[in-house]
Amino acid sequence: MKTLQHASRWSVLRNSGRILKNPLPFHRLNFEKYGDTFAIPTLGAGKLVFSRDPVVVQQVLQKQHKSFSKSKLQTQELAKYIGEGILTAEGEHWRKHRRMIQPAFHMKSLRGLIQIMTKTIKGELEKLPTAHEIDMLPQMGDLAFQVVAKALFSSLEVSAPMARLKEITEINQEMLVREMRQPYLKWWFKGSGKLRKHLQYSAEARSILNELVDNRQSSDKETVDLLQMLLDATYEDGSKMSRAQLIDELMILFTAGHETTANALSFTLFHIAKDAELQNRLFKEVQSMECQEYSIENLSRLSLISSCIHEAMRIYPPAYVLDRVTTQEVEVNGFHFDKGTLVLLSLFELHRHKDFWQDPEVFIPQRFQTLSDKEFGDYYYPFGAGPRKCIGSAFATYEMIIAIAEIIKTFHLTTSVKSVTLNPLITLRPKEVLIQLKRREPQ
Repeated sequence: MKTLQHASRWSVLRNSGRILKNPLPFHRLNFEKYGDTFAIPTLGAGKLVFSRDPVVVQQVLQKQHKSFSKSKLQTQELAKYIGEGILTAEGEHWRKHRRMIQPAFHMKSLRGLIQIMTKTIKGELEKLPTAHEIDMLPQMGDLAFQVVAKALFSSLEVSAPMARLKEITEINQEMLVREMRQPYLKWWFKGSGKLRKHLQYSAEARSILNELVDNRQSSDKETVDLLQMLLDATYEDGSKMSRAQLIDELMILFTAGHETTANALSFTLFHIAKDAELQNRLFKEVQSMECQEYSIENLSRLSLISSCIHEAMRIYPPAYVLDRVTTQEVEVNGFHFDKGTLVLLSLFELHRHKDFWQDPEVFIPQRFQTLSDKEFGDYYYPFGAGPRKCIGSAFATYEMIIAIAEIIKTFHLTTSVKSVTLNPLITLRPKEVLIQLKRREPQ
């Protein structure tokens, strides 16, 4: 049995301020000092284990996934804001709804959404200012949110309610991050009424979605979108989802479905803006498309765009840490974990591990054109892995390819900054991504 190295509790307390602002440098120091898997003593019951070991990641997410569940951070803390849907649920409740919702994200269903994505993306790009350098993160946030909104509610006018829903999503995420990083203030969050106020925001968001569903069900239009697929979906006994469960799933699709995409797009565009030669090659790739109408088939031919997105998600994985809790005693890659051990899988560190990636800190999209899936599959988890892999991974990938292609086709990008500052919240975000857009002359 391997011996698990332990970081000191004192080092955690001494660095608590740094960890609150950005825990990633502290994680890096500990991985370099204690190895690819180490533990941190906790004040409560159980043990806290960090790992960037690809064998541990694979066993926890895939081979031994039945011995692990999601932590209370998701099943309780996040769930109190966005409900008990496929992101936050566990056990049979999760399995039943995953099976029910999965067909909405099958390739056949996605084919019908490509046109909605494209129209929405083109409309959002028309709004981008070109007079000065702008922060692309909020712009891509608006774009990704509108794509999810239109994919769900294609036949309804949803601009105003979606703006409020997006605002609530961002406000509540900031609150959850504070709760997560300052658990010792839990009493104050409750006593001051701060927690109650944010739960009221969640109730408002649910009310917005409930009204939109009412509007759909009272409409006589024939519609093909994600909402209609969810309304038509049935359990194995033929019954349909309750309204409360439907709202939970919609809340999760909005929360998880736009922010990770916005982050990945922003990071990708930053590196494209830095590299004029790469940008020219991307422009030629888009121009070479035989058909200007996007389809799953011709999107698959935009291999350099796809590689840029893959590389951005390698260096900046949206879900930079995945959490799991052992439901029983288990041995993982020679380490013994007691029941109740919280295991934090650092995809940020694994994706930058010098043992598995050449020049891991450097943006080299070509690596994904020369490596096969088998060569990097064990070290690369942009959408997670196993049964809990992101259900919308294909949707997000097609959306990002279309967005990058349209941006490259429409604009020339430059940036005055050399690097982006990371802002690890629930997902890994940049502080800002400053880019100057200049419209291309018609060809």
